[in-house]
Amino acid sequence: MQGELLPDTLKRLWKSVEDKQLSSQEFQQKQDSLLNEYRSLWERSLLLDGCSDLRQSTLFEIGSYVGKHDMNEVETLCSQALAEIRGEWHEKVASIDEKSVEMFYDKSQGMLYELMWWHTLIDDLSPLAYVVALKFARQNGCGSYLDFGSGVGSGAILFARNGMSATLADISSTALNFSTWRFAKRNLAARHIDLKAERLPEDAFDFITAMDVFEHLVDPTKTVRDLSAALKKGGYLFGRFHAESDPDRPHHIILDFGPTLRELESHGFVKVWQDEWLWGHQVYRKL
Repeated sequence: MQGELLPDTLKRLWKSVEDKQLSSQEFQQKQDSLLNEYRSLWERSLLLDGCSDLRQSTLFEIGSYVGKHDMNEVETLCSQALAEIRGEWHEKVASIDEKSVEMFYDKSQGMLYELMWWHTLIDDLSPLAYVVALKFARQNGCGSYLDFGSGVGSGAILFARNGMSATLADISSTALNFSTWRFAKRNLAARHIDLKAERLPEDAFDFITAMDVFEHLVDPTKTVRDLSAALKKGGYLFGRFHAESDPDRPHHIILDFGPTLRELESHGFVKVWQDEWLWGHQVYRKL
């Protein structure tokens, strides 16, 4: 259906399988085809000029930034980054407090490798939730966009490439410096906010993404208050409010999202959409 978001389309098509109107094989073919459309938009938006393969483009991009020209070495650093982050976390974060966690993210180089590799889609298609978010924002007439917890900036690049005014906010100077470099390399305009030194502007955005962010926060309810102040009345917050215990990701420090969701409700947020098929993201509107 025209304007239907991918998770809703797939859920509807699966109902056709249950009603014996579509075979499982036909469903899988349609799902693969539709996912490929989202993948194509993601890849076109992130590829450097002159590149046609996202994996190679990504390795060249991060290698250029860190001054490494052996792509095999860069790929090894990317593929081993999650293990490096786990070790770095156990070594440097003695207690879960705002200062320790902030310092970890502010300095971690491993996060650059891990996030850039994740965004190649080689191991996981969930970054395509940014494409779902972009389509939702377009359908609802949004134009001023904030990526909160923006990391290496891939999601904001997608939005900026596709006509949205993009702002990126993070506590990591390492990530912000890299994403600023990435935007300049593409001649794209964006505002970068270092949350250690600057507050979010109030009543400034009609669409905010917080993708896989809340599980990393020491005080997620405070973040809800900050995002509420930054979001215009009638604006949307698109995020994933779920995480599971994972020994490979000790930096996922929040597993109970009940307080976060209650805080959203107390600030007048109402859930208006949920991905019930692919990755579980939700959209809350500030009334």
